[in-house]
Amino acid sequence: MSTSRTRKAAAPAAAKKKAQPTKAAKKAPVQEKEELAGIEENDTEELLRPADGMLFEEVESESPVLDEPKPVKKTAAPPTAKSTKRKAEDDLEAEPKVNGVKRAKSRTTTPAPPPAKAKAKAKAPVTKTTKAAAEKTAKDVATKTADAKTTKVPAAKTTKAAAAKSTAATKVKAKTDINHAPTAKLNVYVFGEGSSGELGLGSAKGQTEVKRPRYNPNLSPDDAGVVALSVGGMHTAALTHDNKILTWGVNDQGALGRDTAWDGGLRDLSDDASDSDSDSGSETAINPKESTPAEVDLSGLPEGITFTQVVTTDSATFVLTSEGEVYGWGTFRSNEGIFGFDNTTLIQLRPKLIKGLKKIIKLAAGANHVLALQSNGIVYGWGSGQQNQLGRRILERRATNSLVPMPIGLPKKIINLGAGAYNSFAVRENGDVYSWGLNNFGQTGIPKEFDETGASKGADVHHPIVIEALKGMGKVTCIQGGAHHTVACTDRGELLVWGRLDGYQLGQKVADLPQDEVVRDSAGHPRILTVPTQIPDIYAIQVAAGSDHCVAIDKNGKAFAWGFSTTFQTGLGTDDDVELATLIDNTAVRDKKLVWAGAGGQFSVIAGLADTPMVNGINGHA
Repeated sequence: MSTSRTRKAAAPAAAKKKAQPTKAAKKAPVQEKEELAGIEENDTEELLRPADGMLFEEVESESPVLDEPKPVKKTAAPPTAKSTKRKAEDDLEAEPKVNGVKRAKSRTTTPAPPPAKAKAKAKAPVTKTTKAAAEKTAKDVATKTADAKTTKVPAAKTTKAAAAKSTAATKVKAKTDINHAPTAKLNVYVFGEGSSGELGLGSAKGQTEVKRPRYNPNLSPDDAGVVALSVGGMHTAALTHDNKILTWGVNDQGALGRDTAWDGGLRDLSDDASDSDSDSGSETAINPKESTPAEVDLSGLPEGITFTQVVTTDSATFVLTSEGEVYGWGTFRSNEGIFGFDNTTLIQLRPKLIKGLKKIIKLAAGANHVLALQSNGIVYGWGSGQQNQLGRRILERRATNSLVPMPIGLPKKIINLGAGAYNSFAVRENGDVYSWGLNNFGQTGIPKEFDETGASKGADVHHPIVIEALKGMGKVTCIQGGAHHTVACTDRGELLVWGRLDGYQLGQKVADLPQDEVVRDSAGHPRILTVPTQIPDIYAIQVAAGSDHCVAIDKNGKAFAWGFSTTFQTGLGTDDDVELATLIDNTAVRDKKLVWAGAGGQFSVIAGLADTPMVNGINGHA
């Protein structure tokens, strides 16, 4: 290598007399490019420095000195070497460097020379060289010409062909829908705590505390046309019939997916606590941009996208598309605070595609994690995994890896999903229900040991395990969990509950429960029900779990609620905890066929079919 360098750098005068380099020779064969890349920085600068008094114009304009028989010099320093130095220098980038050496541009973008010219110039040296030299020169030129054709012409053709193919594919590609959005428009009713805009009733006086179901006029079937909803910790998201996503509630970490900045003032919200149905009066200090349902900013998303499902965590929102892709915004939280949206973004303010997910058919969300079911039965999970709700081990030093969707170790043929605040569920085609995650109150349904004080031994289920106690019951069609309890319903209408019960989370009298399955604390107070137990006399078709309360919809379109009710989240008009599953009944919903319920931290939402009759032409209020 050093000998070749010395020879190339010598005798600039002789270089002027060399034959005009062919265009094929200028393009620098691959092996010469590799040789140049290996030269040290100082040598490279010396090698690439033009000879004194020698410019490109001189070489190009001067006639080839082929009539002077100097075969030795032509063989020792062929025109290719000098052309290589010129071309490499001409192609150097000013910015990128690799190990301190400038990186040469890729030559695949340089158009290949016409083959005819390359062949014509390749014949010139033959007339004035020995037969052996002529054969060698011709062979070299042929090789370089072939290299040029091989490395350049096909690349150009390939690029054009690929572009044409891509254009054709774009034109003929048909949209493949694997999911379909609901079409029935809904009447939406809200109740509970609304001091942060959770109820979506706007900022008028009297909207911060609603004791019984109240029709939300901001979500009317004629104006909004809601077809699906999801309730998070302190916000709600809705999908409309015309493919819009509406959000309302707390937007501290971007959960609403839109700008809600407001310069309003502050005042005592206790002045607004009222059960009055009147919306008249002065404006409250609630942010009207958070408390009024409004569209998510979808400006950066592809055209023609169709949404089919929406789910919410405590601080984020995710939507599923008809083609099985998932978009989201907001953030996840961990035990230490804000955890991040993904491994590159702390808080995502606008919808962003979740990479690595294709052909998803269903989503489920806990407080700070999300599950996604693929069409082939594989389940993915991402978010916070500190309570093993993702079913995989998370190393502390690589904690943000849990923000990337990864498959969960489940058998094939999973058909349904569910989630508690810090645990997860998956239903298999044969009816088996798998559970994993936080289990400190037996909320996973997986048997565990408790000490004499009622405290659990080992708080988590680290990987999916079948809930054996559900075998023999109907196939689970809907399953959700609160902070420490679980509620489910089956295709037989069975309404099942288990987990924590000391706040009336299970909707039954303790005396009616199987006492052998009740765990008590050191004072003898009941704390936990370890096995799924049916609530009698309610044929349930849909269930929802808040932090410590539940709502269930039966086959007749009626709603039942029980549990923690300090902020009226049961919709029963009382702030006392409700022990038994109780019918929600007021003029707003009495004659309505309810089909869906959602429960947040301190509020609830129920929805009924919009084509059911109104009360005197309007929705009433209790």
